[in-house]
Amino acid sequence: MFKKILSFSFLLYGLIAFSQSPPLSPEATVSIFTCDRGEELYSTFGHTALRITDPNNALDVVYNYGYFDFRTENFYFKFVKGDLQYFMNVTSYDDFVFEYKLDRRQVIEQTLNLPLTKKQELFDALNKSLLSDEKSYTYKFIDRNCTSMVVNKINGLFGTEKIQKVDDKSISYRTLLYPYFENYFWYKLGINIVFGAKTDRDAVKLFLPIELLHSLDKATINGKPLVSKKEIVVKGVSVNPQFSFFNSIYLICVILLILIFINNRFLFKGYLFVSGILGLFLCLIGLYSQHQELLWNYNTLLFNPLFLLIPFVKVNFLKKLNVTLLVLLLIYSIMMLTKPHVMIMLPFMIANLYILLKLNSRNPLKLLSAIK
Repeated sequence: MFKKILSFSFLLYGLIAFSQSPPLSPEATVSIFTCDRGEELYSTFGHTALRITDPNNALDVVYNYGYFDFRTENFYFKFVKGDLQYFMNVTSYDDFVFEYKLDRRQVIEQTLNLPLTKKQELFDALNKSLLSDEKSYTYKFIDRNCTSMVVNKINGLFGTEKIQKVDDKSISYRTLLYPYFENYFWYKLGINIVFGAKTDRDAVKLFLPIELLHSLDKATINGKPLVSKKEIVVKGVSVNPQFSFFNSIYLICVILLILIFINNRFLFKGYLFVSGILGLFLCLIGLYSQHQELLWNYNTLLFNPLFLLIPFVKVNFLKKLNVTLLVLLLIYSIMMLTKPHVMIMLPFMIANLYILLKLNSRNPLKLLSAIK
């Protein structure tokens, strides 16, 4: 498949280079694909691509801003840091659709009601990008991705935001994304731990494929609908996920209950030490990464870097440290009351509270009175 895409790309590049973007005929069409979510983490939110077809020029191509190269040096470090380069590529319509048929992922096509001059302008702009530095872009989860790049290209034709978000802007980004991980507990847990305060802001930006589909349905140009035709190109197959104990919050609850039931101070300190390492990682990644979604992560109040001190401090100082940690845990608990991920964090909150109380005193009520 990769060789076919590569060969097709070289062929198209040659065509563009020598013909300077051939003029489109009146039969040319521009459409946008909205692709359903996949099983892999990078495809969890679906995908957006742009198609241009012209039967008179034997042209039927799909422009795709979702490419990245796993062979990039220090790939994972670049991804975490936020300077990983994604790029736009082009493939044939048949190859693009074939891939989604294999994955049994639904693809919806919306044909845009654009005048020929705008179609040509878009075609020229896309081909120019293919042969310039504009081909690559620095991926940002919310601010710059395959969907927002397509939106910018279409809006750029008119110099104004013809395509605007119509979905609910009053909910947070975290609330908006939460249902996407309904059947992927470990993804849900990991992302909600790593994401910071930005994802709790109102979701005003249009960045998800399904949101673009809804926005296109409502968009107009000169009082006429922007979408002239809408159809399902690939019929997806919905898979009813089966419950898995090992892919659920119940596994976390059982592990923490066993830890509490054993009631061993050494294990308690070990658990908090590991939690402290996680908290230190969250702090460092916020300083290292350019992803604003990772900044100001209040989950460090739960997985507190101060936990790293617990195995090494004397008893007298440990009591004072525990009071501080309990106060920070209380602050975190109050902050979490309105957050969508409160339930998956609740087992950790309860376990941390119990362990801190047990480490400080055989009578937890004494420590609670000290906090008051």
